[in-house]
Amino acid sequence: MSNGLRSISDVERDTGLPRATIRIWERRYGFPAPGRDDRGERCYPGDQVEKLRLVRQLVERGERPGRLLALSADELKSLEQPALAGAAGAGAQPRAVRQLLLLLKEHDAAGVRRELQARLDQRGLAAFAGEEVPSLNAAVGTAWMTGDLQVHEEHLYSDCVQDVLRPAIAHLVTAQRAEAPRVLLTTFPQEAHALGLLIAQALFALQGCPTISLGVRLPVEQIAEAARAHAADLVGLSFTASTNPSHVLRGLEELRGMLPTSVRIWAGGSAPVLRRRLPAGVRGVQDVQDVPHLLAEDFALPPA
Repeated sequence: MSNGLRSISDVERDTGLPRATIRIWERRYGFPAPGRDDRGERCYPGDQVEKLRLVRQLVERGERPGRLLALSADELKSLEQPALAGAAGAGAQPRAVRQLLLLLKEHDAAGVRRELQARLDQRGLAAFAGEEVPSLNAAVGTAWMTGDLQVHEEHLYSDCVQDVLRPAIAHLVTAQRAEAPRVLLTTFPQEAHALGLLIAQALFALQGCPTISLGVRLPVEQIAEAARAHAADLVGLSFTASTNPSHVLRGLEELRGMLPTSVRIWAGGSAPVLRRRLPAGVRGVQDVQDVPHLLAEDFALPPA
């Protein structure tokens, strides 16, 4: 594209962001702000592409796109500089994170639950599940990687999050919409982490979707059987950053071949492989907060 402008295909290739995510950010946050070429197609200046690249890198470290897209490129570059150990320092963490880590190190399970419940009550389920918990997950994971938390303390955190989220999700069962797709959530046998599923379940429940979560480590053929048994319209899978990329791609290809094309497959989480080209018929979900907009795109379901 002339005059230094790039098409959305170029932006997708250069930033690693799926075009669906780029469009959602444009609608939700007002950035990027593309122009239009002679054919009415979106075209992006180089500075916007560079900012999107920086945002993607910071999102992969646990930052939330809504906050990042409001910052200038220079501010984003300043966030990009600190090393992992520096980012884990107490001075770089919000008060809520510091308080949570302190409670975990004191092994105060009741205190952790109270802190999480207070955040849920203050922010509401959508923001708590879509923004707070992913950010806390990243902070707790960083603290474990740098030796600031032990494995049993990380597990305590995970258990407390589940204790707080499950009742909130259960209250939404009566709000299911008849026109909403039926959703099945699980992970492949190599993925043992369940918090991603619970976060997704909250976001689907908020949209009135009947959702069945089968937990973790389900064989691919059993996922296909479950999708048929529950008449699922959508199968959602969660992958953490440690998941073997070949297991992800091979499993998604296998599952796609076992299900009719009418059943959608969404793959979300922090696994870097999800930013690459996925098997045909599989949608990568970069941000769990995109769920309402992606439901509108795939199922014509208006956001609740």
